[in-house]
Amino acid sequence: MMGESIAVAAVFIWLGMVLAISFVEAPLKFRAPGVTLQIGLGIGRVVFRALNACEVVLAAAVLVGAALHRPSTAAMVALVLAVAALVVQLGAVRPALTRRSDSVLAGSPAVGESRSRVHYAYVALEIVKVVALVTAGILLLGG
Repeated sequence: MMGESIAVAAVFIWLGMVLAISFVEAPLKFRAPGVTLQIGLGIGRVVFRALNACEVVLAAAVLVGAALHRPSTAAMVALVLAVAALVVQLGAVRPALTRRSDSVLAGSPAVGESRSRVHYAYVALEIVKVVALVTAGILLLGG
């Protein structure tokens, strides 16, 4: 029972954080008065670094809870998919985004005018995480 509670709580906290930061805060900050691209990127780097640190902790909690609870195969697949998306983001996509934002912040004229494919990859992985976490949460609650 304790493992199930840990997994469910961690899944929904993780889901809420991703939805709030990636799909609410990130796009809205660039619409605030006086927020330039450089300021928005600086804020985004700090916020996403904090989000990703929280995600790692929550992913660990989800996996510990799942190990104690032994959920259904479908729930485990959804959990593993969410964790795998996070690992790809942290290991491959975030470093590429950091290099790009470094160039933008340095004033490189070749970047900054449009979003990169890497940014779209990050957003796609966020969508994968959201779907996986919603699915895992529902399956965990269902027994």
